[in-house]
Amino acid sequence: MSSCCGLPFLECVYCLVCGRWVWKKLLYTAGNESKNWGTATAAEFEPVPRMCRYILAVYEEDLRNPIWAPPGGYGMNPDWVVLRRSYEETQGRVSPYLIYLDQDNADIVLLIRGLNLAKESDYLVLLDNKLGQTKFDGGYVHNGLLRAAQWVFDAESEILRELIERHPSYTLTFAGHSLGAGAVALLAMLVIQNRGHLGNIERNRIRCFAIAPARCVSLNLAVRYADIINSVALQDTCTLDEKRLQDPRRLYAPGRLYHIIVRKPFRFGTIPPKVRTAVPVDGRFEHLVLSCNFFSDHSIIWIERESQRALDLMMETERIMEIPAQQRMERQVSLAREHSEEYKAALQRAVALDVPEAYSPSSYGTFDEINEEGDNCSSSRTELPFVSSKRRKENWDDLAGRLFDIDESGQMELKK
Repeated sequence: MSSCCGLPFLECVYCLVCGRWVWKKLLYTAGNESKNWGTATAAEFEPVPRMCRYILAVYEEDLRNPIWAPPGGYGMNPDWVVLRRSYEETQGRVSPYLIYLDQDNADIVLLIRGLNLAKESDYLVLLDNKLGQTKFDGGYVHNGLLRAAQWVFDAESEILRELIERHPSYTLTFAGHSLGAGAVALLAMLVIQNRGHLGNIERNRIRCFAIAPARCVSLNLAVRYADIINSVALQDTCTLDEKRLQDPRRLYAPGRLYHIIVRKPFRFGTIPPKVRTAVPVDGRFEHLVLSCNFFSDHSIIWIERESQRALDLMMETERIMEIPAQQRMERQVSLAREHSEEYKAALQRAVALDVPEAYSPSSYGTFDEINEEGDNCSSSRTELPFVSSKRRKENWDDLAGRLFDIDESGQMELKK
């Protein structure tokens, strides 16, 4: 009798567990993950839908006779395509890509397409990684994606150098989707570390747009390169587990994040898209939720559509406000200053959370320089001059104990 009385309770528990699973896996919208972030502006978000269209163009075999063009076309001049690499040419080392000289926007663009479900080589690149397998610039990166990025850098550095020297005022942009997004993020980091191979191009002329990127860099690198790399996610989700932040090997989405919100909980259909942005540390996107909208949220076609809708709304708002041209220019300068301050605050936050190897880049905009023998040196790294007010101040004895050991003769020697 007593066991029978417990059956309804067990059924209720079972129903609650099943309901929670359905909520998390099928109905989860990830609309609240970035609720405390700032709102993106049209000026900073303008390249995103354009880069999405450019990435889509990599899928075309002939840009003069496109098959998959979105409404309005790709916005590319076929005569400005510098080169195109297929799977046969890359030998499966990396997904197909192209280099485009965007003369309308004074930009040299390298674009890498996303994962091809029918290509075994793409899976081999994605699965070529173990936790903590590959170190890079004081952090950890995805091994397969780093090898793909290195292959592209070795193959195309001369062409990129020629284009940069021929167009000294142009920016250098890397963009990719999914698997390609992780590759271009690491490619941008390689370029930063090897700027001498590209004619010492200034750091502020290099940028990257990673659309729905694979997790590819450790947290310290994700934050430190946030002035270069921009990740775009549509209804993605993130982790708030601070214990994971202490694992230096764990990989995350890179750079500054742009979160496009098109759905809210308990709402049918979509809402007018909103874009929030930040350089988060403890609220950084980590994984995708396998919901009923997973494939559309990760699709480059859908991201291009929603990002363009979001940009149109931003532009309409600015037109309604009738912002004068001079004020728009002042706003762009102010926006750059705000991004710089937010970037520094994120680095400070990383130090306060004891994220391993969380230091700032040099004020000259470089990380590890390459010496004559090709080895990395750390002379350009600078420690952040601030710590959290909640952390205990460290005196000289504590610092000496942390950095030095006492040998048998009583002499101090630097810890290895």
